[in-house]
Amino acid sequence: MTRMIHLDRVTKVYSGSSIPAVEELTLDIEEGEILVLVGPSGCGKSTTLRLINRMIEPSGGKIFFDGEDVTDVDADKLRRRIGYVIQQIGLFPHQTIGQNIATVPRMLGWDKKAIAERVDELLETVGLPADEFRDRYPKELSGGQAQRVGVARALGADPAVMLMDEPFGAIDPITRDRLQNEFLRLQGELKKTIVFVTHDIDEAIKMGDRIAILGERSVIRQIDTPERILAYPVDEFVDDFIGSGSTLKGLNFERVSDLDLSSYPSMTTADDVTVGLQTMDEANKAWVLLLSVDGKPLRWLRRTDLERGSGDLASRGQHIRAEVEPNATLHDTLEEMLNESAGVCCVVDNLGKYQGVVEIGDLTEVIRRLRAEAKDHYDALEAATP
Repeated sequence: MTRMIHLDRVTKVYSGSSIPAVEELTLDIEEGEILVLVGPSGCGKSTTLRLINRMIEPSGGKIFFDGEDVTDVDADKLRRRIGYVIQQIGLFPHQTIGQNIATVPRMLGWDKKAIAERVDELLETVGLPADEFRDRYPKELSGGQAQRVGVARALGADPAVMLMDEPFGAIDPITRDRLQNEFLRLQGELKKTIVFVTHDIDEAIKMGDRIAILGERSVIRQIDTPERILAYPVDEFVDDFIGSGSTLKGLNFERVSDLDLSSYPSMTTADDVTVGLQTMDEANKAWVLLLSVDGKPLRWLRRTDLERGSGDLASRGQHIRAEVEPNATLHDTLEEMLNESAGVCCVVDNLGKYQGVVEIGDLTEVIRRLRAEAKDHYDALEAATP
């Protein structure tokens, strides 16, 4: 991958303090990725973000932007090449939404027609119809709408890089989840280079291609993909910061379609009960799966359900509630199992037809594999380090 931003031993010491807020930070951000900086309050993650676009000046070190040393270039010109989104949004209250979005293109001297077209394009891109929102003022927007405008304004001059400082932190959980999803959809189309600051590890896991977990003075404690960090925290600090359930969170990155599905003893409503009993005995299972004649899962049947003889099997046993499609995550699959208090979940296609099952043992095997792969990765890195 191409390196878009490089921090070379960047340090920031504020006046009146002998302790650096950021200490000799060396960090690469690759073109087109979302790198999330996450860490406890006061660790220097927002300071790091502001150093990148020179809102504050470094006390030492170098900053490279697309191969160019920008440590000493005009800071205003640098900032016009970088989109910036903050939690408080910072819309100008006496300007319309259209005027807010046009801020940077106007500073860059775009002509009025190009600015108007860009404003309307961006409003549509972030899901706000231009005719409806262009001439409104910030006070007329909900929090979620204002945050969308903040993103649109940051995209105004089509910057290659975006810096986002807890952009969804002041919004209710439902709106935040929707905005996160919408932003990830946009990123899939736009492929910007994004540095994203949050204190929320779950948001970092969801949003980041890579995560840098920072300790005091922005010292990097671990930087890697969310999957590897969850599978293999490198030290106690990282483990404590991720919190309990990190192993289960890792199942969010694996899908049912990645598995070789287990088979399960089954019969159809057209079969005689002797077929079910024989199938159960051969598989040494306590249950048999009842399918409709067109292959849809209906019930879990026990031996006592079958020993009652032929009849309406579809009214016996336990109704199947745990079903997932192949695109479901393994975390979703585990939740389905827990909701049904079962160690098995049926997999169906988009027509509801039976494809196989995921058993609890399949999930534990995935967890073992993820841990082993992450450990092998770090062992290889350690072995390659002089």
